[in-house]
Amino acid sequence: MDSFYCWDGDTLVLNILGTPSAKKDQIGKALGNQLKVSVKESPRNGRATDYMVKFLATEFGISTKAIEVVTGRFNINKQLRIANPQKLPAQILPKTEPVKLEQPSKKQKRK
Repeated sequence: MDSFYCWDGDTLVLNILGTPSAKKDQIGKALGNQLKVSVKESPRNGRATDYMVKFLATEFGISTKAIEVVTGRFNINKQLRIANPQKLPAQILPKTEPVKLEQPSKKQKRK
């Protein structure tokens, strides 16, 4: 994946750089091919990952069962599969929306 996310049908595949024990829960900026996600929970026995799944489920408007932790359950580098997200953060484009490329401006003809 060149981006921090891609679509696999109706499933969003998301690469995350997790930050446990943060001051607040938040979805941050993209850092290379990962999206920074901070959570307040401490990183003991996968509790921060479980908490992150609950936080992201709310952010995406889905149940926690719709989020699969593919890799990184006990690591800050994670890959998640989010089935049929109902809401998307600003950093993620809907799968049906094409990426709009800017067209070079045409030079105006002089009279």
